[in-house]
Amino acid sequence: MLQLSMNEVAAATGADVLVGGGGRVSNVVIDSRQVGEGSLFVCFSGERVDGNAYAPSAIERGASAVVLTTKPDESLRRMALDRGCTLMRAAGDDATEFLLKLAAAWRAHNPQWVVVGVTGSVGKTTTKDMLAAGLAVGGKVHATAGNHNNLIGLSLTLLSADSSDEFVVCEMGMDHAGELTRLAAVAHPDVSLITNVGTSHIGILGSREAIAHAKAEIVSGMRPTDDAQASVPSCLVLTADNDFGDLIERRYAAPAGIEVLHVGSGEGNAVALRSLSLDDEGCATVAIAFPDGCELFTRLSVPGTHVVSDFLLAMAIVWRLGVDRALAAKAISGMEHTGMRLEIKQAPGRPRVIDDSYNASPNSMAGALDVLCSMACEGRRVAVLGEVGELGDESARLHGYIGAYAAAKHPDLLVFVGGEAADAMAEAAYTMGFSGDLIERFADGASALDALRGVFGEKDLVLVKASRFMGLDEFAKGVLA
Repeated sequence: MLQLSMNEVAAATGADVLVGGGGRVSNVVIDSRQVGEGSLFVCFSGERVDGNAYAPSAIERGASAVVLTTKPDESLRRMALDRGCTLMRAAGDDATEFLLKLAAAWRAHNPQWVVVGVTGSVGKTTTKDMLAAGLAVGGKVHATAGNHNNLIGLSLTLLSADSSDEFVVCEMGMDHAGELTRLAAVAHPDVSLITNVGTSHIGILGSREAIAHAKAEIVSGMRPTDDAQASVPSCLVLTADNDFGDLIERRYAAPAGIEVLHVGSGEGNAVALRSLSLDDEGCATVAIAFPDGCELFTRLSVPGTHVVSDFLLAMAIVWRLGVDRALAAKAISGMEHTGMRLEIKQAPGRPRVIDDSYNASPNSMAGALDVLCSMACEGRRVAVLGEVGELGDESARLHGYIGAYAAAKHPDLLVFVGGEAADAMAEAAYTMGFSGDLIERFADGASALDALRGVFGEKDLVLVKASRFMGLDEFAKGVLA
């Protein structure tokens, strides 16, 4: 539980204390409905909702403190004074920076935490979940909820960690250069990993090399490996097939004095993949080996070969932190994975649905298609693919790659949902020789559902994959209804 006095909060963040100033804070929330005794409510001013308007509600619910991003009127001041609630105003009226500074202060209060930083273009949430499951066999773990990995999400992750936690696993995402530098300066990871360098956010950053530079910023908050004051020797874990691995190691890790470990097939890796096979459910059974001769066999519960590298990365951290590897691997093999991420669902009389509608990139599209075509299926294999966001000027080209890859996997039916990007996928699939009679196009998920709801049989296997803004989770629900 968070334990900071109002004076400590003000000193850490530079916030002005307007009313009160006594008492302590035991939790931080940004939703007034979550306010309880000891809560500090931070008011964010958004385009649609102004959190300052909910300050009275937070006070009525018993908030210990409310942090405003606008000037309060006299009635709010009196209300806070009457209820014993401290009113503060964030420096520069910047609620995000307030949270970052407060989270950094709480991290500084807990140097005993072993903080694990997880970043990469795809696979962050799965790898984070694997780490949380594996490390839990060796101590108390606190981890990012869902994929709350931005500036606000990371801050809330740290602020909700308890002093009794031993491992804090932080998923760390970014849209722009410099964001991971800010996150790393708050979390100060002891060990970190980069899942891969893909094309997510290429529309913002411009190239995969620029994405690699942005991901490598995670080392900026880490101690050198030989730092005697560090709780554990630091390291950065990369996959051996990361084509920007040399750049990341040479330009970022080596100058910072941080050891780099690699995982993948072949000798010389901290965790080496010895064998891999898929069962009828598309789940991988792998054999892995460590430099000390330890070998493990594990069946992963998350479908697809693309999650094998996530498992290797997680096991490298498990090994580095001295957690029992066999028990960790067993825990990972039995874990539940995040909803709408390759989640296999079925209802009576309905097809099996692989719901991967939460998010997408060209890489994860390919991985999901691999899963679709590796699973046992007595009926038809159908891929329902929506648009991928944040690809910028590369959108048409990369969506074309997705369509071409989908055609090469030879499902029984391809369904493309969206606008021009969906047209690019459909055109590429047709150009690659996929029959036009087996390609369907729809502008949105609702029209696709209306047309296809009664087409699927209970023996069919239907993949639903797109970026979150496409809302294809509703399509997946409708197919099963």
